[in-house]
Amino acid sequence: MPFERTPCVYILASKRNGTSYIGVTSDLPGRIHQHRSGTFEGFSQRHDVKTLVWFEVHATMETAIQREKRLKKWERDWKRRLVEDGNPEWRDLAEDVGFNNLD
Repeated sequence: MPFERTPCVYILASKRNGTSYIGVTSDLPGRIHQHRSGTFEGFSQRHDVKTLVWFEVHATMETAIQREKRLKKWERDWKRRLVEDGNPEWRDLAEDVGFNNLD
């Protein structure tokens, strides 16, 4: 897959304007699988946050981690606008990398 070993920051959501989760990974498809299958324990599992609504590719893991930390400090409305700037319908972007629709 083209995302393997590519540093990414991502946002998952439970629904439009619902609970969100910000994470970082070097294997986006693998991490999406973990979230969807429930093997990635913690906040996203407890709050059923599985829909990939935004992601950003980085050149290095260091820059991805820095961006993740900054985004986690953002206000909720800023995060919503970030998602809606690139994904106004809050479509599940995981479908673009081979995952089935969650509905």
